[in-house]
Amino acid sequence: MIGLGIESTAHTLGIGIVKNGKIIANEKNSYITNEGGIIPMDAAKHHEDVFDKVLERVLEKTKVQLGNLDFIAVSIGPGLAPCLLIGLKKAKQLCKKLNKPLVPVNHCIAHLEIGKMTGAKDAVMLYASGANTQVIAYEAGKYRVFGETLDIGVGNFIDNFARYAGIGFPGGPVIEKLALKSKKNYIELPYKVKGMDIALSGILTNLKQKLEAKYNLNDLAYSLQETVFAMLVETAERALAHTGKKELLLGGGVACNSRLQEMCKIMCKERGAKFFCPERSLLVDNAAMIAFLGEIMFRKGIKESDLSKIDILPRQRTDDVEVTWK
Repeated sequence: MIGLGIESTAHTLGIGIVKNGKIIANEKNSYITNEGGIIPMDAAKHHEDVFDKVLERVLEKTKVQLGNLDFIAVSIGPGLAPCLLIGLKKAKQLCKKLNKPLVPVNHCIAHLEIGKMTGAKDAVMLYASGANTQVIAYEAGKYRVFGETLDIGVGNFIDNFARYAGIGFPGGPVIEKLALKSKKNYIELPYKVKGMDIALSGILTNLKQKLEAKYNLNDLAYSLQETVFAMLVETAERALAHTGKKELLLGGGVACNSRLQEMCKIMCKERGAKFFCPERSLLVDNAAMIAFLGEIMFRKGIKESDLSKIDILPRQRTDDVEVTWK
C-alpha cells in the first residue's frame, strides 16, 4: 500500500509518502522571514508557489508513480485557514486527476500517531508546537486533552518574544542558542500553572518589560526556557500520575529543543517512566506523519471519494475527533 500525505497547516508545505507503514519520502519547504512573524496570506502564497517543486522532488527520490497511489491524505486542521486551503486544494486536484480517495487527517493527532515509530504504545503526549500546547492521552475512544495553554501556544509565545527582540521567524532555534550562551544566570519570571493548564501571556509581557529594561538577552532566553519548560513538564508529570500511564511522548516543533528533552528525561527517570521522542524531522511540521496516519485510517475504511464533503477545520480540537481506527 502506498499513500501520499500533504501538510500545510502553517509555515511548512510538506509532501510525504509511506509504503506499508514505512516512510519513504518526507520533503518540505518552509516559509521563513528575517524579521517579524508569519503572515498567513504570504505563507499560503509560498505553499502555492513551491508545491510542484516539492512534489517533483518526492517523486524523483522515490520513483513512485502517482497512478500507483492508493490514497491521498491531507491535514485539514487545526491551522491557518489560508495555508490549509492550499493543501486541501492541491490534494483534491490530485484526487480528481488520479481518481483516488481522500483521507482527512487532524494535524495534532498525526503528531501523536507518528510517535508509534519510537516504540511508544500507550503514552501521555506533551505536544508543544506553535499554536498548540496540550497534554494528551488516549482514553475511551478519543485523544483526551488533560491540560493545555489557556492563551497562546508555547511556540507562538517564543516566536513573539523573539520578534520583539528583533529575531526573525522562526525564533525558537535562535532562543535556544542564546540560552546556551547564558552563564545560567536565572532571572525570576512569573510561573503560571493552573491545575493542569498553563498561561503564557503574562510571562511574555514580563519578558518584554525586562528586555526594555536592558536585561541581558541571553539570560532572558535561558530564564524563559527554564521557567516555561518546567511548567510543561509539571503538567505532563501530573497527567502521568492521573492516568497511571508509564510512557511520555514528546511531539511538536518545540520538542526539538534539547533542554526540553533533557528536562522530560529527568522527570521520567525519577518517575520510573519511559521517555520517547521522534527524530527531529518527525517533530517539526511534516507530511510523513500525515501520510502515516492516513494509511492507518485508510486501512480501517476511513476515506472519502465525494471530495465536496471535505473542508478545512482551522479550529478543530484534538478531542473533537472520534478515533475509530484503534
